[in-house]
Amino acid sequence: MPVREKQAESGRRRRAYGQYCGLAGALDVIGERWSLLIVRELLTGPCRYNELLASLSGIGTNLLAARLRTLTEAGVVRQVPRPGSKVRAYELTELGTGLRGAVLELARWGLGVLGAPAAGDLARPRWGVLALEAMIVQDAAGPDETYEFRVDDEVFHIRVADGAAGVVQGPAPGEPVLVVRTDAFTFIEIGAGRLSPIEATLTRRLVMDGTDQAIMRCSRLLGLTA
Repeated sequence: MPVREKQAESGRRRRAYGQYCGLAGALDVIGERWSLLIVRELLTGPCRYNELLASLSGIGTNLLAARLRTLTEAGVVRQVPRPGSKVRAYELTELGTGLRGAVLELARWGLGVLGAPAAGDLARPRWGVLALEAMIVQDAAGPDETYEFRVDDEVFHIRVADGAAGVVQGPAPGEPVLVVRTDAFTFIEIGAGRLSPIEATLTRRLVMDGTDQAIMRCSRLLGLTA
């Protein structure tokens, strides 16, 4: 059922832009505060309600429930059972997964306007998966190899194969040519261009285990060097 009809059925609890435009239609569904951040969380995998609440500090239980209801009614999110548990989780539908490209482009743009982290700001290591994906310059993909990233307690890796690079959650299979260890704030500051990998390495905020050649290939792939 089209989103506009679903909005009508729900008594138009939310205000719509009332414009026959693709962008306005998208904002009618995901333009409310917190909605895209919920999508960001679910792009890295299904989450239980309490997991979303913990990751989205400050949203409040009632507001989270309202946003999830809106996204579910719009066909962006659905509930699914967790294997071996009575607890249900939220995941993106095919429609919701279609937001990946837009979210990555916004994240890439947002890295360019990030200032210094303010007191009380949060940086979750799982956000590093999307940040890394947003940074990749596909034209700079080199030989087939993997780079592993250990950001706080999260582990993910870049796999380069057949001239294309992608981010995969979990440890790299086999022996990665480069292992990067850092914390979430340092990782995002490097991606935002506020901190150079060299400076982060000298201050021990970043540790890289690999050859100089592997470090350079990875740096070029992430747009950190020409």
